[in-house]
Amino acid sequence: METSKLYQLYLQHPSVQTDTRKLKPGDIYWALSGPNFDGNSFVGEAFKKGAVYAVIDNPAYNTGGNCVVVTDALSALQQLALYHRRQLNIPFIAITGSNGKTTTKELTAAVLSKKYITYATEGNLNNHIGIPLTILKIKTNAEIAIIEMGANHVGEIASYCTIALPGYGVITNCGKAHIEGFGGVEGVRKGKGELYDFIRANNGTIFRYTALSYLEGMAHGIRQQVTYGTEQGSYTGKPFMDNVFLNVGVNTNDNETIISTHLAGDYNFANVMAAVAIGLHFGVQLHLIKEAIEQYYPDNSRSQWIQKDTNRIILDAYNANPSSMQAAILNFAAANLPHKMLWIGGMKEMGTAEAEEHDAIIELIGRYEWESVILVGKEFINNKSNYKWFENSANAATFIKENMPRHSSILIKGSRGSKMEIMADVL
Repeated sequence: METSKLYQLYLQHPSVQTDTRKLKPGDIYWALSGPNFDGNSFVGEAFKKGAVYAVIDNPAYNTGGNCVVVTDALSALQQLALYHRRQLNIPFIAITGSNGKTTTKELTAAVLSKKYITYATEGNLNNHIGIPLTILKIKTNAEIAIIEMGANHVGEIASYCTIALPGYGVITNCGKAHIEGFGGVEGVRKGKGELYDFIRANNGTIFRYTALSYLEGMAHGIRQQVTYGTEQGSYTGKPFMDNVFLNVGVNTNDNETIISTHLAGDYNFANVMAAVAIGLHFGVQLHLIKEAIEQYYPDNSRSQWIQKDTNRIILDAYNANPSSMQAAILNFAAANLPHKMLWIGGMKEMGTAEAEEHDAIIELIGRYEWESVILVGKEFINNKSNYKWFENSANAATFIKENMPRHSSILIKGSRGSKMEIMADVL
């Protein structure tokens, strides 16, 4: 079926679902398949749950009636999202980076929502499936949209830009993340820089953090740049810590406005300033920006500050790479907290750099005094430290239950695959 005809079905039933477990009556079921499942095989279940149409790419599952057969379901989904995007004459802001992109997205959405009807990527739906689904959730009343873009190899961001067509772009940073796919930091910069390439080619605007000099080089030739930082930029501010939590002093017209955040760690300064810069650029008043940021509480294991019984926890276990791991440990080491413990999970997708990067984390940990240190994951199996090690977080949690800390301050940090939140749950 042609995309234009699919779009007419979508306009009648503007809710697309790829997971029958989440499907609601009136949804269009989109039968995507992966290496371990065939979405076409769930068509019958989708109709039982109230799907009005099922888009499939295997004619063997065509039950007639409301089955729509396409050549490739994923491609059809992406083309439908692009078609919808072209009907929306509003600013689209794309955000990518090795660290902080989700926090920046959430803060920016909170800020822009003070003035505009704002749609943004939900959760972490930032891949080849999540991005088109995000676009298809944008209603015609939208005034601005924020699209988060994740990537683990070169060419990925470029492909997302051809669907989202962003007129504005943010690269939070380019650190040591997904080294296995990118092949190194230069590969990361090339991959993330595809967003700048699209903005440059389409005469768009970027928001650039001036403290990262490499971003200036990557942005060469982009005429419209809104900059932010500590000393240089269209908008400037300074970070200062209220022990664990970040405060930001924003400079405007020789005055300083203090924004008190609920974000643990001064490494969130750039994320806050990006939201400030974007908000001011789009005409949101500073007092509303301050209100939005101060009302934001991180969740989903991202820099969460949790009190459990007598223990205080920084749970930062949604993602980890050498850059974010180092920042979290240094911030925790500097905090004035009693009985500090580190529970550190392995960093995924490090490729051939795995041993070297985990050895570097061990070396960093060794520079400071800790009440105790627990390392989790096969990535640390060959380390030469005397720290307690467990193969997985479940085993570590068992140990913790038998040796429950009291009146302690604990940083829990690791990649999503390490499931470090299991250790927090037993406290």
